[in-house]
Amino acid sequence: MVQLMVSILLYFVMFFGIAFIVNMLIRKTWLMSYLYPFIIILMIDNLSTWKYITSPGNAFSELGGILGNLTGYDMVLFLFGFIGTITAGIVMKLLRKSGYGMF
Repeated sequence: MVQLMVSILLYFVMFFGIAFIVNMLIRKTWLMSYLYPFIIILMIDNLSTWKYITSPGNAFSELGGILGNLTGYDMVLFLFGFIGTITAGIVMKLLRKSGYGMF
């Protein structure tokens, strides 16, 4: 249980930080929230990106199998990473609204 709590905190903080930096550099508030599913797919599948182009039917069926085998532990971690990206977008909006032009 302790490992789950530490992992949740790590995923939240890691993706919050990455999203915050990307938002600050590119000034696209919700970019990381849109890219998050693709980042997760890159993390969990063992397929090359080229395989999705050359044989998409086979690649997506393998991806469906991988997604179907995710445990509740994995889903909770991915959910909190996504919440971290959303929180970074909200913080960016609040900072811009408060007058911080650099964000």
